[in-house]
Amino acid sequence: MGRLWDKLLGTKYPDSDVVPLSALEVRDAMLAINGLRVPFLIRNAGPAEHADVVAEWWFRTSSFDNSDRQEERRLRLRMYLDPSGHEVQAVQEQWSSAGGGPSMQHGYRPGGTFTVEWTRERGPDGRRRRVTTLDTRDVKKALEKVVLSSGWTWRRVR
Repeated sequence: MGRLWDKLLGTKYPDSDVVPLSALEVRDAMLAINGLRVPFLIRNAGPAEHADVVAEWWFRTSSFDNSDRQEERRLRLRMYLDPSGHEVQAVQEQWSSAGGGPSMQHGYRPGGTFTVEWTRERGPDGRRRRVTTLDTRDVKKALEKVVLSSGWTWRRVR
């Protein structure tokens, strides 16, 4: 049941032939993702964040009820590097505020969800197609790729 449980929780293992890099090299590789014109920030964590590296991004989403109301969201991925097990343990979090004025609602949710937004537009052939405008999973995929190619395990922690 170990591998099934790992799959359900999102644990990913590197190829067995990859030699693990040091924790400092893994951290530097994760921070290097910042230079790729991305809408998020990857930085060293502060002492109160209980992590080594943090990825975070802020964005606005539109309301589904065709009103002009927008929701501001902040997603954060806190990552702890465990050099003894060559493992990165990641915790997802989400904050949101909706509305404006006195009816503004704020919320925090551990294990926050990643967001995908898209619109429909006509392609070169005249047919309507779906175009992704925001996919916050991109940062997680990039970080996972760096961690796995460094010979480390990616483990999501609740």
